[in-house]
Amino acid sequence: MDANNLYGLNRQELVKRVGGMDQLAGVKLVEAGDGLARGGRQFHVWTGSGLSFDVQADRALDITACRYKGIPLAWISSVGEVHPAYYDPAGQGWLRSFAGGLLATCGLDQWGPPNVDSGEELGQHGRVSNLPARYVSYSAGWSGEEYEIEISGEVRQTRVFGENLVLRRRIATRLGSSAIRIEDVVTNEGFTPHPHMILYHFNLGFPLLREDAQLLVDAAETMPRDPEAAAGVDAWMRFQPPTPGYQEQVFLHRPRADEAGMVEVEVRNPRLGLGLRLRYDSANLPYLMEWKMMGEGMYVLGVEPVNCGVMEGRAAARAAGALPMLEPGESREYRLSVEIVEYA
Repeated sequence: MDANNLYGLNRQELVKRVGGMDQLAGVKLVEAGDGLARGGRQFHVWTGSGLSFDVQADRALDITACRYKGIPLAWISSVGEVHPAYYDPAGQGWLRSFAGGLLATCGLDQWGPPNVDSGEELGQHGRVSNLPARYVSYSAGWSGEEYEIEISGEVRQTRVFGENLVLRRRIATRLGSSAIRIEDVVTNEGFTPHPHMILYHFNLGFPLLREDAQLLVDAAETMPRDPEAAAGVDAWMRFQPPTPGYQEQVFLHRPRADEAGMVEVEVRNPRLGLGLRLRYDSANLPYLMEWKMMGEGMYVLGVEPVNCGVMEGRAAARAAGALPMLEPGESREYRLSVEIVEYA
């Protein structure tokens, strides 16, 4: 969407009416000053359409808060934003710095529960979401009639005698837009093949998520993770009020892509007249995990494109012969977008 569609004015007429474009749309770098988030760099972005969101420079350029016309869309955990210095990599320690938020990236070589693969102890959901980005840059400016906003950086997951994986991420939007574009490239910059597992953990919460909302996925197949999920498999697309003692249900979908190879997933809330639509290229993300958690204080839907169909972690994926690998110098590209849709 360009400036004309939002305000009925072209660029020349629009700039006559503001002292600076930050009045309408922009990006601001700030630093958290309190609690567990203290010292963390974050970008606050606003587009003028009512969409605003926060990008965490010290947490893999993940996206935490996201609002549309004042309505919060993302689920925020009781932990909240946490500086990566507090990351606990052992076992389920990842949960102690899991803010929820619109997007938490899991990987780059492990996601799923803790496990031991080839003698290496792997914590839940991997390390990348607790790694700071470097070479971070951001900009807001005109490109023709479009006022574009962009954040980019590089996240390196590496160790001596181990992996050397690099995530290069670009997050973009523009004046008047109700969408966020995410473009990732993951490269093995080491000299031996290495596992590469990635999961895009989108977390949606109240008031977008409530009992009259619906998850829309054109799934060719849906597989429950365990007996708890099997008991709810017929209602994976529907939700209920917060339920005492609710046990999480996890499903693995194989979505159908359109002719361009894109998958579309939407959480639609008729009460609000809003939908959050996720679109992504299925070429390197053939599966979609759904985390349905309807508990009290844990009321969240996880919509999670993934590159591996084994839900039990890296060791299980290797044992099943389904572990994605990156050869030395090889890269994988991932393209995703989140758009807020209004309904009459």
